[in-house]
Amino acid sequence: MRGALAGEKETVCSRIEYETGTGTYITGRGMDWGDATAKTRLWVLPKGMERDGDAGANPLKWPAKFGSLAASFYDHGIADGMNEAGLVANLLFLAESDYGEPADGQHTISLGAWAQYFLDNFETVADSVAAMQNPPFAIIAPVLPNGRPAKMHLCLSDKSGDSAILEYLDGSLVIHHGAEYRVMTNSPTYDQQLALNAYWEPIGGDRMLPGTFRAADRFVRLNYFLESSPKYEDRDMAVASVFSQLRAIGVPLGVEGPDHATLWRSVSDHDARRYYFESTTGPAIIWADLESFDLTAGADV
Repeated sequence: MRGALAGEKETVCSRIEYETGTGTYITGRGMDWGDATAKTRLWVLPKGMERDGDAGANPLKWPAKFGSLAASFYDHGIADGMNEAGLVANLLFLAESDYGEPADGQHTISLGAWAQYFLDNFETVADSVAAMQNPPFAIIAPVLPNGRPAKMHLCLSDKSGDSAILEYLDGSLVIHHGAEYRVMTNSPTYDQQLALNAYWEPIGGDRMLPGTFRAADRFVRLNYFLESSPKYEDRDMAVASVFSQLRAIGVPLGVEGPDHATLWRSVSDHDARRYYFESTTGPAIIWADLESFDLTAGADV
C-alpha cells in the first residue's frame, strides 16, 4: 500500500462539493499546511493573458480563454480558484504523487501552473477530462520553500455538479470522473480512500466515526457530514453549511504544532460566480463576485 512519507507530518487539506436545495453547487476547501509563511493572495486574472508553463526546456504556452480569480501559494503558484464559467480547481497535497520524467521534446509546466491551466482553458469538468486523455504536458514539481517536495493532486468541479480527481501515480495520470466524487482529502490514493469510506459507511455516524486529523479519517467524516447536511435553498444558508462542514474537520491553531494548522478556507458558488475566502487569523470572511471585475482581454491584473 502506498502511504505518506515515513516521518513526515501529514498535510490535512480537505474539499467537498455540496448540492443546494435549488440544484446548484458549491465547492469548499480548507488549506492546511505546515508552514505559516506560505503567503496567499487573491489574484484577478483577465482572459487573453499569455501563459508560460515556467518549467523545463520546452514549457507549454497558451493564451487564457477565460478570466479567473485565483489564490496563490507562497505567492508564486496557484492553489485554488474559479473562472468566469464557474469551473473550480483545488490543489491538495498527496504524498504518493509521482509525475514521472518528461519525454524528449514534451511540453512541460510547473506544478504551480497546473490548476491555472484548467481555469484558463475550460468551461466544464468534462472538457477538462477530455483534454487530459492524451496529456499535452508533463508536470515538473519543485521543492517548496519549506523544504518539502511539491506533491499534489487536483480536483475540478463545475456548475453542473460534475467532478474529477486527477492524480499522478507511478508516472501516469489517473482520473476519477463523476458527480459522485464529491469529497477529497490527502493520502492514501483516491481509490484507497473510497475503499476506506465504503468500510465506514455501514457503521454510520450515529454510532462512531474515526476522529483523528489523518486524511483517511477526515474523508470519512466529511462524507458523512455532506450526506447528512440539509440541502438549503437559501443561498446564504447553503454557503454557511459548506463553511461549517469545513470548520468541523479543520486543525485548530497550535494543536498540531506552531506551524501546522488550517491557514484558510475558500468556498466557490459556481452558479453565482462568487468566491468566498476566510483566513483563520483574519477577523472576517471576504467575498468577491467575478462579474464585478473587468475580465476582458487587456484588462489589468
